[in-house]
Amino acid sequence: MSRPLRYVVALALLAALAAGLIYDVTWHPARHEHLPVTCNAKDAPPPSLAAGQTLKVMTWNIQYLAGKRYVFWYDMADGSGPDQRPTPEDIAYNLDEVARLIRDEQPDIVLLQEVDDGAKNTDYSNQLALLQERVTDLYPCSTEAFYWKSDFVPDRHIFGSVGTKLATLSRYQVDKAERLQLPSPDGNIISRQFEPRHALLVSYLPLRDGGHLAVVNTHLGDFRPGDDTLQRQVAATRQLLDTFEQSGTPWVSGGDFNLLPEGQYQRLPAEQREQFAPDTELHALSDVYPMIPSNEDVNGEDRRKWYTRFPNDPRISGPDRTVDYLFYSPKLKRVDAQVREADTLLISDHLPVIARFLLPAAR
Repeated sequence: MSRPLRYVVALALLAALAAGLIYDVTWHPARHEHLPVTCNAKDAPPPSLAAGQTLKVMTWNIQYLAGKRYVFWYDMADGSGPDQRPTPEDIAYNLDEVARLIRDEQPDIVLLQEVDDGAKNTDYSNQLALLQERVTDLYPCSTEAFYWKSDFVPDRHIFGSVGTKLATLSRYQVDKAERLQLPSPDGNIISRQFEPRHALLVSYLPLRDGGHLAVVNTHLGDFRPGDDTLQRQVAATRQLLDTFEQSGTPWVSGGDFNLLPEGQYQRLPAEQREQFAPDTELHALSDVYPMIPSNEDVNGEDRRKWYTRFPNDPRISGPDRTVDYLFYSPKLKRVDAQVREADTLLISDHLPVIARFLLPAAR
């Protein structure tokens, strides 16, 4: 074998070895997965939902319990944030604060985003398990789905494992759950192996008179100029909700959509607008299904009380935008809603959105 050919063979073997190593440390979920449901009831099975009852739902991105005392590298557009991770003391404090707020509000269903599990920068802990220890008496049932997972990410700010998931807690019985993969950016074939794989976590709660309430939990991706991934993720979410409507299944969907509502882009300072499209991709959902906060809420005189995001950016002194929402089937009726701000500003860079609904009456 000639020397040039030996070099070619050696390079091919090294490339194959590198590809195998990358595949081994990264995560490759199926596009559709059936998930286990955990229901731990000591004395009696969890109750089932009844037609016509009220249902209180809360969605909250808890920012992996990091809190507000930091400016992380990703908090600045140029990656210049000085902080790499929260301290164990801050994580423990914010865990207690999240549990305190949940116990105070006692929603029937809790949708959480950015819940870490096995991540180096949060000491490899299972944050959902730690939270459940504090609220298990209220929420016997839970489902969870990863949307970022890797044994090793070579980014210098991480340089270790990541693990982030969606989590849904329920006071009521959950029959089944599934993870539906959302579209991902095309990008470089190597770098995208280490990126989040955003998804829909769908939980099905039985109704006493038959059928189910579908509860959808999600965290959409970040805006990238010239990339249509967010548009495709919204379209996939809309397709699922349309399917529920066509089948007569009542539903609630909530989470961190990373999208502004109509009219808010123009109110942001110019340096903050680069994270969003001038014409929000949220139209595909908000033009069809009722939303909390609604477009009327976020454009009215009291619009500041509907802000849900307080970035860890030293140029920003308080909540200044809305990116977290609850959507719901027209079969449900909105009773009341709020963004809880007064005692949540230091727990996460997102604020919880809370609403009560009236479920449709029996047929």
